[in-house]
Amino acid sequence: MLKDYIEPVIPMILLSFLCSLLLMPFIKKIAKHIGAMDIPRDNRRIHTKPMPRLGGLGIFLGFLTGYIFFAPQDPQMLSILIGSFIIIITGICDDIKPLPALYKLIPQIFATLVIIFYGDILLNNISAFGFYIDFGIWAYPLTVFFILGAINAINFIDGLDGLSGGISSIYFLTIGLIAVITQNIGSLEVTISFLMLGATLGFLFHNFYPAKIFAGDSGSMFLGFIIAVIALLGFKNITLTSLVVPILILAIPIIDTLFAIIRRTLKGEPISKPDKLHLHHQLLSMGFGHRKTVLIIYIMNILFAIASIFYILKDRKLGIVIYVILFVIIVWLVTRTTIISSKKIIKDNIFKPSKK
Repeated sequence: MLKDYIEPVIPMILLSFLCSLLLMPFIKKIAKHIGAMDIPRDNRRIHTKPMPRLGGLGIFLGFLTGYIFFAPQDPQMLSILIGSFIIIITGICDDIKPLPALYKLIPQIFATLVIIFYGDILLNNISAFGFYIDFGIWAYPLTVFFILGAINAINFIDGLDGLSGGISSIYFLTIGLIAVITQNIGSLEVTISFLMLGATLGFLFHNFYPAKIFAGDSGSMFLGFIIAVIALLGFKNITLTSLVVPILILAIPIIDTLFAIIRRTLKGEPISKPDKLHLHHQLLSMGFGHRKTVLIIYIMNILFAIASIFYILKDRKLGIVIYVILFVIIVWLVTRTTIISSKKIIKDNIFKPSKK
Protein backbone atom coordinates (compact mmCIF):
# COMPACT_ATOMS: atom_id res chain seq x y z
CA MET A 1 0.00 0.00 0.00
CA LEU A 2 1.05 3.61 -0.64
CA LYS A 3 0.76 4.30 3.10
CA ASP A 4 3.61 1.88 3.79
CA TYR A 5 5.92 4.01 1.63
CA ILE A 6 4.80 7.35 3.07
CA GLU A 7 5.16 6.56 6.78
CA PRO A 8 8.98 6.02 6.75
CA VAL A 9 9.66 9.41 5.16
CA ILE A 10 7.61 11.50 7.60
CA PRO A 11 10.24 11.34 10.41
CA MET A 12 12.96 12.36 7.91
CA ILE A 13 11.05 15.45 6.84
CA LEU A 14 9.93 16.38 10.37
CA LEU A 15 13.37 16.11 11.99
CA SER A 16 15.19 18.19 9.38
CA PHE A 17 12.27 20.66 9.28
CA LEU A 18 12.21 21.23 13.04
CA CYS A 19 15.97 21.53 13.26
CA SER A 20 16.10 24.14 10.49
CA LEU A 21 13.03 25.96 11.78
CA LEU A 22 14.29 26.25 15.37
CA LEU A 23 17.88 27.14 14.45
CA MET A 24 17.01 30.10 12.21
CA PRO A 25 16.46 32.65 15.04
CA PHE A 26 19.90 31.81 16.47
CA ILE A 27 21.51 31.96 13.02
CA LYS A 28 19.99 35.42 12.48
CA LYS A 29 21.77 36.61 15.64
CA ILE A 30 25.03 35.00 14.51
CA ALA A 31 24.71 36.69 11.09
CA LYS A 32 24.26 40.09 12.72
CA HIS A 33 27.18 39.44 15.09
CA ILE A 34 29.67 38.52 12.34
CA GLY A 35 28.39 41.05 9.81
CA ALA A 36 26.82 38.60 7.36
CA MET A 37 24.21 41.15 6.34
CA ASP A 38 22.63 42.07 3.01
CA ILE A 39 22.67 45.87 2.99
CA PRO A 40 20.69 47.53 0.14
CA ARG A 41 23.23 49.89 -1.40
CA ASP A 42 21.77 50.09 -4.94
CA ASN A 43 18.42 50.03 -6.74
CA ARG A 44 18.94 46.39 -7.77
CA ARG A 45 17.90 45.33 -4.27
CA ILE A 46 14.20 44.75 -3.65
CA HIS A 47 14.42 45.05 0.15
CA THR A 48 15.00 48.38 1.89
CA LYS A 49 16.61 47.40 5.20
CA PRO A 50 19.64 45.27 6.19
CA MET A 51 18.85 41.54 6.35
CA PRO A 52 20.83 38.60 7.82
CA ARG A 53 22.16 36.30 5.08
CA LEU A 54 23.17 32.99 6.69
CA GLY A 55 19.98 31.01 5.95
CA GLY A 56 22.03 28.40 4.09
CA LEU A 57 23.81 27.45 7.31
CA GLY A 58 20.46 26.58 8.91
CA ILE A 59 19.43 24.49 5.90
CA PHE A 60 22.75 22.64 6.01
CA LEU A 61 22.49 21.96 9.76
CA GLY A 62 18.93 20.66 9.34
CA PHE A 63 20.12 18.38 6.55
CA LEU A 64 23.15 17.28 8.61
CA THR A 65 20.95 16.36 11.58
CA GLY A 66 18.75 14.23 9.35
CA TYR A 67 21.83 12.58 7.86
CA ILE A 68 22.98 11.44 11.32
CA PHE A 69 19.76 9.49 11.88
CA PHE A 70 18.59 8.45 8.42
CA ALA A 71 21.27 8.56 5.71
CA PRO A 72 23.71 5.73 4.93
CA GLN A 73 27.36 6.25 5.84
CA ASP A 74 29.06 5.23 2.62
CA PRO A 75 31.64 6.90 0.31
CA GLN A 76 28.95 8.54 -1.84
CA MET A 77 27.21 10.12 1.14
CA LEU A 78 30.52 11.20 2.66
CA SER A 79 31.55 12.79 -0.63
CA ILE A 80 28.29 14.75 -0.64
CA LEU A 81 28.91 15.94 2.94
CA ILE A 82 32.50 16.96 2.17
CA GLY A 83 31.43 18.79 -0.99
CA SER A 84 28.55 20.46 0.88
CA PHE A 85 30.90 21.61 3.64
CA ILE A 86 33.21 23.23 1.07
CA ILE A 87 30.25 24.99 -0.55
CA ILE A 88 28.85 26.18 2.80
CA ILE A 89 32.18 27.57 4.02
CA THR A 90 32.66 29.41 0.71
CA GLY A 91 29.12 30.76 0.90
CA ILE A 92 29.53 31.94 4.51
CA CYS A 93 32.73 33.80 3.56
CA ASP A 94 30.85 35.47 0.70
CA ASP A 95 27.90 36.31 2.95
CA ILE A 96 30.25 38.12 5.34
CA LYS A 97 32.22 39.92 2.62
CA PRO A 98 31.42 39.43 -1.10
CA LEU A 99 34.10 37.42 -2.87
CA PRO A 100 35.26 37.85 -6.49
CA ALA A 101 33.62 35.36 -8.85
CA LEU A 102 36.87 33.41 -9.31
CA TYR A 103 37.26 32.95 -5.53
CA LYS A 104 33.85 31.28 -5.45
CA LEU A 105 34.35 29.27 -8.63
CA ILE A 106 37.51 27.48 -7.46
CA PRO A 107 35.93 25.97 -4.30
CA GLN A 108 32.84 25.02 -6.34
CA ILE A 109 35.05 23.10 -8.77
CA PHE A 110 36.92 21.46 -5.90
CA ALA A 111 33.63 20.35 -4.28
CA THR A 112 32.55 18.95 -7.65
CA LEU A 113 35.79 16.98 -8.00
CA VAL A 114 35.19 15.43 -4.59
CA ILE A 115 31.77 14.27 -5.83
CA ILE A 116 33.29 12.82 -9.02
CA PHE A 117 36.43 11.10 -7.77
CA TYR A 118 35.55 10.15 -4.19
CA GLY A 119 31.82 9.61 -4.60
CA ASP A 120 32.01 8.20 -8.14
CA ILE A 121 28.98 10.29 -9.10
CA LEU A 122 29.33 10.99 -12.80
CA LEU A 123 27.27 12.10 -15.78
CA ASN A 124 28.10 9.08 -17.96
CA ASN A 125 25.24 9.29 -20.44
CA ILE A 126 21.90 10.85 -21.19
CA SER A 127 18.70 9.44 -22.64
CA ALA A 128 15.47 11.18 -23.57
CA PHE A 129 12.64 10.88 -26.08
CA GLY A 130 14.19 7.79 -27.65
CA PHE A 131 17.76 9.12 -27.91
CA TYR A 132 20.81 7.81 -26.02
CA ILE A 133 24.30 9.37 -25.81
CA ASP A 134 27.30 7.90 -23.99
CA PHE A 135 29.73 10.69 -23.11
CA GLY A 136 32.83 8.55 -22.53
CA ILE A 137 35.80 10.65 -21.41
CA TRP A 138 33.71 13.82 -21.76
CA ALA A 139 31.71 12.67 -18.73
CA TYR A 140 34.20 14.37 -16.39
CA PRO A 141 34.07 17.95 -17.74
CA LEU A 142 30.33 17.62 -18.41
CA THR A 143 29.70 16.61 -14.78
CA VAL A 144 31.67 19.64 -13.58
CA PHE A 145 29.71 21.88 -15.97
CA PHE A 146 26.37 20.38 -14.87
CA ILE A 147 26.98 20.86 -11.14
CA LEU A 148 28.36 24.38 -11.58
CA GLY A 149 25.37 25.21 -13.79
CA ALA A 150 22.89 24.07 -11.13
CA ILE A 151 24.71 26.01 -8.40
CA ASN A 152 24.61 29.22 -10.40
CA ALA A 153 21.05 28.73 -11.71
CA ILE A 154 19.69 28.74 -8.16
CA ASN A 155 22.04 31.58 -7.26
CA PHE A 156 20.79 33.71 -10.17
CA ILE A 157 17.10 33.25 -9.36
CA ASP A 158 17.54 33.97 -5.64
CA GLY A 159 16.22 37.52 -5.90
CA LEU A 160 12.91 37.59 -4.01
CA ASP A 161 11.76 36.42 -0.59
CA GLY A 162 10.92 32.72 -0.73
CA LEU A 163 11.91 32.23 -4.36
CA SER A 164 14.98 29.96 -4.28
CA GLY A 165 13.70 28.09 -1.21
CA GLY A 166 10.28 27.54 -2.77
CA ILE A 167 11.62 26.38 -6.15
CA SER A 168 14.04 24.01 -4.42
CA SER A 169 11.26 22.65 -2.19
CA ILE A 170 9.12 21.93 -5.26
CA TYR A 171 12.07 20.04 -6.76
CA PHE A 172 12.70 17.96 -3.61
CA LEU A 173 8.97 17.24 -3.22
CA THR A 174 8.66 16.16 -6.86
CA ILE A 175 11.55 13.70 -6.52
CA GLY A 176 9.95 12.39 -3.32
CA LEU A 177 6.53 11.96 -4.92
CA ILE A 178 8.02 10.11 -7.87
CA ALA A 179 9.83 7.79 -5.45
CA VAL A 180 6.69 7.10 -3.39
CA ILE A 181 4.48 6.51 -6.43
CA THR A 182 7.04 4.15 -7.98
CA GLN A 183 7.60 2.53 -4.55
CA ASN A 184 11.31 3.30 -4.60
CA ILE A 185 12.13 5.15 -1.37
CA GLY A 186 15.29 3.35 -0.33
CA SER A 187 17.81 5.00 -2.65
CA LEU A 188 20.28 7.66 -1.56
CA GLU A 189 18.91 10.45 -3.76
CA VAL A 190 15.42 9.94 -2.33
CA THR A 191 16.65 10.06 1.27
CA ILE A 192 18.56 13.26 0.51
CA SER A 193 15.47 14.74 -1.20
CA PHE A 194 13.25 14.18 1.84
CA LEU A 195 15.89 15.51 4.26
CA MET A 196 16.40 18.59 2.09
CA LEU A 197 12.66 19.10 1.72
CA GLY A 198 12.27 19.35 5.50
CA ALA A 199 15.34 21.55 5.98
CA THR A 200 14.34 23.91 3.16
CA LEU A 201 10.74 24.23 4.36
CA GLY A 202 12.05 25.09 7.84
CA PHE A 203 14.07 27.89 6.27
CA LEU A 204 11.16 28.95 4.03
CA PHE A 205 9.01 29.54 7.15
CA HIS A 206 11.40 32.41 7.97
CA ASN A 207 12.14 33.43 4.38
CA PHE A 208 8.73 33.73 2.70
CA TYR A 209 7.59 37.30 2.16
CA PRO A 210 8.20 39.33 4.25
CA ALA A 211 11.50 37.54 4.92
CA LYS A 212 13.31 37.63 8.26
CA ILE A 213 16.47 35.99 6.88
CA PHE A 214 17.96 35.43 3.42
CA ALA A 215 19.53 32.23 2.11
CA GLY A 216 22.63 34.14 1.08
CA ASP A 217 25.22 32.56 -1.18
CA SER A 218 25.68 29.88 1.47
CA GLY A 219 22.06 28.86 0.85
CA SER A 220 21.66 29.31 -2.90
CA MET A 221 24.96 27.56 -3.71
CA PHE A 222 24.22 24.70 -1.30
CA LEU A 223 20.72 24.20 -2.71
CA GLY A 224 22.03 24.19 -6.28
CA PHE A 225 24.82 21.78 -5.37
CA ILE A 226 22.47 19.26 -3.70
CA ILE A 227 19.92 19.58 -6.53
CA ALA A 228 22.61 18.64 -9.06
CA VAL A 229 23.80 15.69 -6.95
CA ILE A 230 20.24 14.36 -6.59
CA ALA A 231 19.75 14.61 -10.37
CA LEU A 232 22.97 12.69 -11.06
CA LEU A 233 22.16 10.00 -8.51
CA GLY A 234 18.54 9.73 -9.62
CA PHE A 235 19.13 9.02 -13.28
CA LYS A 236 21.88 6.48 -12.41
CA ASN A 237 19.59 4.64 -9.99
CA ILE A 238 16.59 4.74 -12.37
CA THR A 239 14.54 6.84 -9.96
CA LEU A 240 14.20 9.55 -12.61
CA THR A 241 14.68 7.33 -15.72
CA SER A 242 16.53 10.18 -17.46
CA LEU A 243 18.63 13.22 -16.55
CA VAL A 244 16.24 15.30 -18.67
CA VAL A 245 13.51 14.88 -16.03
CA PRO A 246 15.21 16.82 -13.20
CA ILE A 247 16.38 19.41 -15.73
CA LEU A 248 12.77 20.00 -16.81
CA ILE A 249 11.61 20.17 -13.18
CA LEU A 250 14.06 23.07 -12.87
CA ALA A 251 13.06 24.59 -16.22
CA ILE A 252 12.31 28.05 -14.79
CA PRO A 253 15.66 28.76 -13.07
CA ILE A 254 17.54 27.15 -15.99
CA ILE A 255 15.71 29.26 -18.59
CA ASP A 256 16.19 32.38 -16.47
CA THR A 257 19.93 31.66 -16.29
CA LEU A 258 20.16 31.14 -20.07
CA PHE A 259 18.35 34.42 -20.66
CA ALA A 260 20.75 36.18 -18.28
CA ILE A 261 23.77 34.79 -20.14
CA ILE A 262 22.34 35.84 -23.54
CA ARG A 263 21.33 39.27 -22.22
CA ARG A 264 24.71 40.06 -20.70
CA THR A 265 26.58 38.71 -23.74
CA LEU A 266 24.57 40.98 -26.05
CA LYS A 267 25.41 43.92 -23.82
CA GLY A 268 29.08 42.98 -23.77
CA GLU A 269 28.98 42.57 -19.98
CA PRO A 270 30.50 39.82 -17.79
CA ILE A 271 28.12 36.88 -17.32
CA SER A 272 28.47 37.17 -13.53
CA LYS A 273 27.46 40.86 -13.48
CA PRO A 274 24.15 41.23 -11.57
CA ASP A 275 21.22 43.12 -13.08
CA LYS A 276 17.53 43.74 -12.55
CA LEU A 277 16.12 41.98 -15.62
CA HIS A 278 15.52 38.44 -14.34
CA LEU A 279 12.12 36.76 -14.70
CA HIS A 280 10.99 37.85 -11.24
CA HIS A 281 11.97 41.45 -12.01
CA GLN A 282 9.99 41.29 -15.27
CA LEU A 283 6.87 40.11 -13.42
CA LEU A 284 7.31 42.86 -10.84
CA SER A 285 7.54 45.45 -13.66
CA MET A 286 4.23 44.10 -15.07
CA GLY A 287 2.54 45.23 -11.88
CA PHE A 288 2.48 42.01 -9.87
CA GLY A 289 3.37 42.43 -6.22
CA HIS A 290 6.22 40.67 -4.44
CA ARG A 291 4.11 37.80 -3.10
CA LYS A 292 2.13 37.31 -6.36
CA THR A 293 5.33 37.24 -8.41
CA VAL A 294 6.77 34.48 -6.26
CA LEU A 295 3.50 32.50 -6.38
CA ILE A 296 3.31 32.83 -10.20
CA ILE A 297 6.82 31.36 -10.53
CA TYR A 298 5.86 28.62 -8.04
CA ILE A 299 2.87 27.72 -10.23
CA MET A 300 4.99 27.64 -13.39
CA ASN A 301 7.50 25.39 -11.66
CA ILE A 302 4.75 23.12 -10.29
CA LEU A 303 3.34 22.69 -13.81
CA PHE A 304 6.76 21.57 -15.07
CA ALA A 305 6.96 19.21 -12.09
CA ILE A 306 3.51 17.76 -12.88
CA ALA A 307 4.54 17.24 -16.51
CA SER A 308 7.64 15.42 -15.30
CA ILE A 309 5.59 13.15 -13.04
CA PHE A 310 3.29 12.27 -15.98
CA TYR A 311 6.31 11.61 -18.17
CA ILE A 312 7.88 9.20 -15.68
CA LEU A 313 4.61 7.40 -15.00
CA LYS A 314 4.54 6.31 -18.66
CA ASP A 315 1.88 8.76 -19.80
CA ARG A 316 4.63 10.41 -21.81
CA LYS A 317 2.44 11.99 -24.48
CA LEU A 318 0.50 14.03 -21.92
CA GLY A 319 3.76 15.03 -20.23
CA ILE A 320 5.21 16.21 -23.52
CA VAL A 321 2.02 18.16 -24.34
CA ILE A 322 2.26 20.00 -21.01
CA TYR A 323 5.96 20.70 -21.62
CA VAL A 324 5.17 22.20 -25.04
CA ILE A 325 2.35 24.39 -23.68
CA LEU A 326 4.60 25.71 -20.93
CA PHE A 327 7.42 26.51 -23.34
CA VAL A 328 4.97 28.38 -25.59
CA ILE A 329 3.89 30.47 -22.57
CA ILE A 330 7.52 31.23 -21.77
CA VAL A 331 8.24 32.27 -25.37
CA TRP A 332 5.21 34.58 -25.22
CA LEU A 333 6.49 36.04 -21.97
CA VAL A 334 9.89 36.69 -23.53
CA THR A 335 8.28 38.64 -26.39
CA ARG A 336 6.45 40.84 -23.86
CA THR A 337 9.50 41.72 -21.79
CA THR A 338 13.13 42.82 -21.98
CA ILE A 339 14.30 39.63 -20.25
CA ILE A 340 16.82 38.97 -23.06
CA SER A 341 17.48 42.51 -24.16
CA SER A 342 15.88 45.55 -25.71
CA LYS A 343 15.77 45.71 -29.51
CA LYS A 344 18.08 48.70 -29.43
CA ILE A 345 20.79 46.84 -27.50
CA ILE A 346 20.55 43.82 -29.83
CA LYS A 347 20.76 46.05 -32.90
CA ASP A 348 23.67 48.06 -31.52
CA ASN A 349 25.69 44.96 -30.61
CA ILE A 350 25.00 42.92 -33.75
CA PHE A 351 25.21 45.61 -36.41
CA LYS A 352 27.74 47.94 -34.82
CA PRO A 353 30.79 48.21 -37.15
CA SER A 354 33.98 46.75 -35.73
CA LYS A 355 36.81 49.07 -34.77
CA LYS A 356 40.14 48.42 -36.44
